[in-house]
Amino acid sequence: MKTPDMSERRLEPWELLERRELGDFRIFRLAETRRRSAADGREHSFYLLDTPDWINIIALTSSGEILLIEQYRNGTDQITLEIPGGMVDAGEDAEEAARRELEEETGYRAEQLIDIGWVEPNPAFLNNRCTTFLALGCRPEGETNFDPAEDIVLKLRPMEDFTRLIDAGEIRHALVLAAHDHLQRGIAVGAEWADLLP
Repeated sequence: MKTPDMSERRLEPWELLERRELGDFRIFRLAETRRRSAADGREHSFYLLDTPDWINIIALTSSGEILLIEQYRNGTDQITLEIPGGMVDAGEDAEEAARRELEEETGYRAEQLIDIGWVEPNPAFLNNRCTTFLALGCRPEGETNFDPAEDIVLKLRPMEDFTRLIDAGEIRHALVLAAHDHLQRGIAVGAEWADLLP
């Protein structure tokens, strides 16, 4: 039996019939939604993690070092190597959050922050986005201020190590890999910020 060609079919968002809040867990709220398909009318329940937007920062010093952080991650019960990042707090925009998180996690401040792209971390059950900022001219002029569950060690590495650490499996966080992709694609297409890299 031949599969019909569905390439011209236009999908529509499913109609929201009901939303039920199941719990508030500080970094996300859990909700159950009941939706109806616009295509055939069938109904289905979904679970949603309603969470703030996130930011990641590729932070570079004037001498071309990248600021990496080691920290414990409960989900995998491992120490991970990442770039600075975190949640956008209520009342903040993404750039304000990036400046705050950079200083809180590293003690560094940036001369310039550039939005180089964003992704939807997992649209199957998350409703947020993660924006990556390139932070240039970073200097240790601030103070760290770790969250109660954070224990962070700052690691300065040559910028060219970023790709090598990913290839070696030492950096495995999917959103850090997405940030790396934003950086590499921008360099490849000659984004206006690419000439500013140290």
